[in-house]
Amino acid sequence: MAPRTVRVIADDYALSPGVSAGILELARDGRLSGTGAMVPSPRWRADAAALRDTPAGFQTGVHLTLTGALSPLGPMPGLCPGGRFPALGRWLLLSHAGWLSGRTARAELAGEIARQLDAFEHAMGRAPHFIDGHQHLHLLPGIRPLLLEEMARRYPPGSVWLRDCGEPPARIGARGVATGKALFIALLARGLARQAAARSIPTNHGFSGIYDFTGDFPALMARFLSGLPDGSVVMVHPARPDAELAALDPVVGARGAELAFLSAPAWPAALARAGLQLG
Repeated sequence: MAPRTVRVIADDYALSPGVSAGILELARDGRLSGTGAMVPSPRWRADAAALRDTPAGFQTGVHLTLTGALSPLGPMPGLCPGGRFPALGRWLLLSHAGWLSGRTARAELAGEIARQLDAFEHAMGRAPHFIDGHQHLHLLPGIRPLLLEEMARRYPPGSVWLRDCGEPPARIGARGVATGKALFIALLARGLARQAAARSIPTNHGFSGIYDFTGDFPALMARFLSGLPDGSVVMVHPARPDAELAALDPVVGARGAELAFLSAPAWPAALARAGLQLG
């Protein structure tokens, strides 16, 4: 039987020099399927040049960024009054309270989504292969419909895929890794695949890689790969830890551990044991 295909996607390209360097190293060694870029990063334009030289078939997409210690690409005075994206908790509150449905909020969000896609296309000279969201914010009510509308308007049907973070509860329970967090994200993702399909936007057919950034990563990866259907996505966050990363993001050491494993012979062996191949 032919191995099932899995897309292993590294998040956060261009967040820091060490993040970009680690991802590029893995890309050139054939250890990843693709990466999502944080185009609001001041590093994006410079780091995009190296991304254009990755091997044929390596997928590059937009890691839609609306949180973290970065600034929007244009004015968002209502949602980002200090000129910085708010924290995840603030977005959850605004979204589930319905505050993102107002005319001003919708205009600011739609404008920033368009600016980030424009910035990627300008730097890369083409559309992204896929779109996903930093801290999964693309799943939220108030953000999700605007992204779907912009993708349907901008790209030919079927040409750009969207990350679906939904999983069956039984698979999450069997995996036994960060179960509460994974169930919450899967709950946020409910209905995304159906809504995307209605607009001829492809999605992945399984998702894994959620954890609390602690523990033995090789053992965790074995659990991430177990039981995945063909066409799944596994999310990873490899990096060479550096001072710039530490100033921007609380996850530092775990990124180095991921890079070490994905660079080692144990990584393709883990894929083979799971009956999977990179796609």
